[in-house]
Amino acid sequence: MAVVSRYTIALHSLTFIAFMTQERDEFVISDRIANSVNTSPVFIRRILRMLAKAKLVVVQQGGKGAGWKLAKDPKKITLLEVYEAIVDKPLFELHHSPPNTHCQIGKSIQPVLNQIYNYTENTMKEQLRQTTISDLLNEMIFE
Repeated sequence: MAVVSRYTIALHSLTFIAFMTQERDEFVISDRIANSVNTSPVFIRRILRMLAKAKLVVVQQGGKGAGWKLAKDPKKITLLEVYEAIVDKPLFELHHSPPNTHCQIGKSIQPVLNQIYNYTENTMKEQLRQTTISDLLNEMIFE
């Protein structure tokens, strides 16, 4: 099971914006972000609207200077904030219909899995909380 690819696209977009605006305060158009991601500007705008709702980016519409920029310093945007803005389901889900409660395994599996799933998701979120968009940008290799 993979975390939705929208999350990766969101991280890519935010890192691109951080890079493009690190020396100047300007807005980046969605076409430029889409070109870097190699997807459509419409898809990028959909993701950026989710990030705007979470107050991670701001938009300036219409005319010269239109586009997107980070709402705060990339050192202060954690990967967890992005995850919470983009991913709307838990990392792991239980059965869609209840298991057989007359079965030894069926009646016991969900509480056991819940414990493991909660621990795993909380551990992942703690790691995401410790990493920022600035950290991603600093790990990039530029030639």
